[in-house]
Amino acid sequence: MSIAFLVTTLVVVATPGTGVIYTLSEGLSRGRRASLVAAIGCTLGIVPHMAATITGLAAVLHTSAPAFQTLKYLGVAYLLYMAWATLKDKNVIAVETLATSRPATRVIMSGILINILNPKLTMFFVAFLPQFVTADEPDSLPRMLELSAVFMLLTLVVFAAYGLFAASVRDHVTSRPRVMAWIGRVFAGSFVALGARLAFVDQ
Repeated sequence: MSIAFLVTTLVVVATPGTGVIYTLSEGLSRGRRASLVAAIGCTLGIVPHMAATITGLAAVLHTSAPAFQTLKYLGVAYLLYMAWATLKDKNVIAVETLATSRPATRVIMSGILINILNPKLTMFFVAFLPQFVTADEPDSLPRMLELSAVFMLLTLVVFAAYGLFAASVRDHVTSRPRVMAWIGRVFAGSFVALGARLAFVDQ
C-alpha cells in the first residue's frame, strides 16, 4: 500500500461532498447513532461503483452518453429531493431527539442512494484505481479489491469523524431554534449546489 494512494484517498474522501453533507446533517439533527449509520450507508453506496469499475461496466458508462446522462440526472433529482425534504420537514432539524428519530434502514438507504446516484464516483474509480494497478500485474483483481476496500474503510472513518463532530456540538445549537432553522437552510442549499454542480459534469 503506497503512501501516495493513502494521501490521495484521504484528500478525496475528506473533501466535502454529498456524503459528508448528509452525514453532518444526520449527526447534527439526530445525534451520534444517526451519524454513524449515515456514514455506513454512504460507504455501502460505494460498492456498486467499485463493482462496476472492476467488472468493466464503468467503461460502458464512460463511453455511453445516454447512460451517463441518465445516471447523472437521477442523481441531480435525488439531491434536489433531499433539499426539498430538508426544508419541508420541520422535524429534520429539531430539538426533540426521540420525536425525530428515523429507522436505521431508512438512514442507510438514503446514504446508499446519495452515492449510487453519483456518476462522478464511478468516474473517479475509473481514473483513480488504474494509477495504482499495472496492466500486466498477475494479481490485478485482488489488488483492485484491496485498494477499493481501503478506500471504503477510510471513507467510513472520515465520514464517521465528521458525523461525530457534528453530534458533539449538537447540544450547543439545538437549544437555539433560529440557529437550527438556518442550519437546515444551509444543508438544503448545499444539496441544491451539489446537484447544480453535478448537472454540469461532463463525461
